Amino acid sequence: MTRVLVTGAAGFIGSHLVEALLAQGNEVIGLDNFDPFYPRAIKERNLAEIGQRPGFLFREQDLLDVPALRGHLSSETVIVHLAAKAGVRPSLADPVGYARANVTGTAAVLEAARQAGVGRIVFGSSSSVYGDSTPVPFREDAVAIVPVSPYAATKRAGELFLSSVAPIYNFRAASLRFFTVYGPRQRPDLAIHSFARKMAEGQTLTLFGDGTQARDYTYCSDIVAGVLAAIAWTAAAPVGVETFNLGGNRSIPTEAMVAEIARALGVEPKIKWEPMQPGDVQQTAADLTKSGAMLGYAPKTPFPEGIRRFIQWFREVYGRAD
Repeated sequence: MTRVLVTGAAGFIGSHLVEALLAQGNEVIGLDNFDPFYPRAIKERNLAEIGQRPGFLFREQDLLDVPALRGHLSSETVIVHLAAKAGVRPSLADPVGYARANVTGTAAVLEAARQAGVGRIVFGSSSSVYGDSTPVPFREDAVAIVPVSPYAATKRAGELFLSSVAPIYNFRAASLRFFTVYGPRQRPDLAIHSFARKMAEGQTLTLFGDGTQARDYTYCSDIVAGVLAAIAWTAAAPVGVETFNLGGNRSIPTEAMVAEIARALGVEPKIKWEPMQPGDVQQTAADLTKSGAMLGYAPKTPFPEGIRRFIQWFREVYGRAD
């Protein structure tokens, strides 16, 4: 049994990770500050789906409260830091809030870890750090110094902060670059969830670009498997940080993504096209060579199957689109 502290535990990825850790028999401390970016009730429903389980302690807490965070830690704790303000376009309107949560918040987590003598850390980063100029497929050794949104810049800053202190504080750490995660409990503002809701209600979708833009969509259970593998990897890792891509291994164009959702719902989508938005990138695609070799990571969920599972959950939760 391992004691794991998960920040962002009530969120989309965090709640799935908590369930998987508990299923393995681990002791889990979950933290979340219920940021009002989307309704609190959604995160409360995520926690309700986890349920009251032996070995799970949840606390509502701001990560910038270092003494309170320190109180949950011991030298044997593994930290999985997922808490962040997410979203490219919203970050354009609130760069200060994103910097506070994603950069200062990460610094606070690492400071609490230092004080407690924690040695093992897994950090949830993003494929957005690669920007729009990195050759496809993205490799972890790409320079990644031209982010195109405040969100991307804050996630890269978090990576750099961890890399700078890991050798000094003796952290054995993994930075995981997640590629467009989807599945049950996905945030309502994200494309797949938002498009499914609009199609189910007969609304018109606004798509940006020309339809050729593509994303490496990754099903949530594959992401969780990668995080679990990274946790295990840190047990024997050298001091320092390794960066790993966690992707779905296939880029899906926007039009194909919409068509798959429509097929699962059994509807004909109504589409309006607009120019690409600031902060968007043309394509994301993960090179999984390193994560496959070092973590044994191999995504198992084909995109059509992942969409089918998401729509099944969507219907159960929202009661739309028979």
